Amino acid sequence: MFSDWEAKPAVGIAIAVISSFINGSTFVLQKKGILRSRQRGVSYLKDAVWWSGTLSMVVGQIGNFLAYNAAPAVIVAPLGALGVLFGAVLASRILEERLNTLGKLGCVLCCCGSAALVLHAPASQSVTTARQLEAGLADPVFVTYAVLVALTLAALMGRTAPASGRPDVGTYAAICSLLGCFTVPCSKGLGVAARDLLSGGPSVALFLGLLATLGAGVLLQLFYINKALEAFGSHVFEAVYYAAFTAAAPVSSALLFGEWTAPTAADWAAGLCGWVTACVGVAMLRLSQETSLVWKQTKKTA
Repeated sequence: MFSDWEAKPAVGIAIAVISSFINGSTFVLQKKGILRSRQRGVSYLKDAVWWSGTLSMVVGQIGNFLAYNAAPAVIVAPLGALGVLFGAVLASRILEERLNTLGKLGCVLCCCGSAALVLHAPASQSVTTARQLEAGLADPVFVTYAVLVALTLAALMGRTAPASGRPDVGTYAAICSLLGCFTVPCSKGLGVAARDLLSGGPSVALFLGLLATLGAGVLLQLFYINKALEAFGSHVFEAVYYAAFTAAAPVSSALLFGEWTAPTAADWAAGLCGWVTACVGVAMLRLSQETSLVWKQTKKTA
């Protein structure tokens, strides 16, 4: 069953497109639930709208799991841009979060830059068995990368502590995107381990380890996403998070599964242009947010 599934990357791409639209509604619904609970003076855990957003996240993550196991991550990840644009439209309708011209342009640049960054990565996959996956997990390059990501995550999480003051949206987006460095390869690895289990292979420990890591990563992402939505607009966080995610998460998958092999000079140039474009988009979104806050304060004092 899994071998037939992997032979159809077009199916994975189609699922990724649907999941992107579902994920685009997640942050908006959760933000709406947080605002509703504040008005009633209760926890957002008691709000039905927030739970509908969380359910959307679960469905979207299941779709991502299927998509990552049917097509390379470097192809699937850029399709999240559709969710960013859809989320911006929903935020303007449901939350009345109005993006000014600068913010709209920044949102588009985030999507275009991130898509270019990943689409020009050579897509291939050399890890297809549990034994190859175990060897990849023990590879010094991947281990070093994972340790560096874990240390960076610990430092960023320390910045969100109350004693460190209020963190900016970039800190939350960086935490969630770096957690993706573990959740994305775990999603693909579960598919590989599951095939091995179904064929009678001894990869129970590998499967359980990947499942536990994926579960912990998703729960931490959910926690920090809601912390970000309590302080920032959904459209701003989603765009910054998407740009950071597509720049960070596919790297771990490429290292572990051999999805990024023999890049040409054109690939490096396109990747650099995409990275710069995404960074400019993030900067414009941040500037848009700051100008909107100044305008609101000026309007209140006028």
